[in-house]
Amino acid sequence: MFPWIDYRGRFSPLRACVFAALFAPAIYVALGLEFNWLGSRPLTEAIHQLGLWTIRFICIALAISPARKLLDWPRLIEVRRMVGVAACFYVLAHLLFYTIDEGWALGTVASEIVYRIYLTIGFTALVGLVVLASTSTDGMVRRLGRRWQKLHRVVYLIAVLACVHYFIQSKADVWEPLWIAGFFVWLMGWRALDHFAPRGRQVPLWQLALWCVGAAAITGFGEAIYYVVSLGAPFAAFIGANFSTDAGVRPSWIVLGVSLAVILVAAVRRFTGPRAASPARSRASAVRGA
Repeated sequence: MFPWIDYRGRFSPLRACVFAALFAPAIYVALGLEFNWLGSRPLTEAIHQLGLWTIRFICIALAISPARKLLDWPRLIEVRRMVGVAACFYVLAHLLFYTIDEGWALGTVASEIVYRIYLTIGFTALVGLVVLASTSTDGMVRRLGRRWQKLHRVVYLIAVLACVHYFIQSKADVWEPLWIAGFFVWLMGWRALDHFAPRGRQVPLWQLALWCVGAAAITGFGEAIYYVVSLGAPFAAFIGANFSTDAGVRPSWIVLGVSLAVILVAAVRRFTGPRAASPARSRASAVRGA
């Protein structure tokens, strides 16, 4: 079945738009290499961009379940596997370009993966993504049954490994790895709240708003700890930076601002939008799009 065709055999604008958007970063990298948009070290920048989009797609895939419930958009689940498979292709391209950068010296690539811990972590995440992508067909979903969901929970560990790999690789410039990690923390917190919510009921918005503040605080605390350990900087100074504009936009602000914006949209949707889908319909959509 074509990726832009839904489970009813009809053309889906949502699936078509998402499918097209997944190619945009790769097209940018290809054009950048062709027209010298990627700076003085274009291949290195291409490797960086492909790896970065891998992590972004993993986070987007993880964000689809909460977005589906918070925005009362059941059909959003239909594109989750598509985004996850795209993350796998991008990480394979990431490895391919790294191999090209090493002059196709496969022995060197293998030894680097073994002896450099951040590459070992990244390669482990790559293997995990390949396993998940290879079992993402409708046939494998039917064949594995309930085991399919258990297997695909490995994506949480893969996301942690990807964040750690990105964080270590970034060295001193950890601004984006920190806010990406902060969003991952928020997504895991939402799953915990949703798990313990009464069956068939939404997580109260006030709980989600409090968790937005909590995830931002964890992000700010993590940033302070990093700079204390790596640079020996005063802990209080970096905590204080989260309450001042002098140091620019902090990762904790991004986590707080975007997560609160999502809650605001969810509140508008919940109180003014159409009645939420029935639990049976939501479960059916989840099975089709898992």
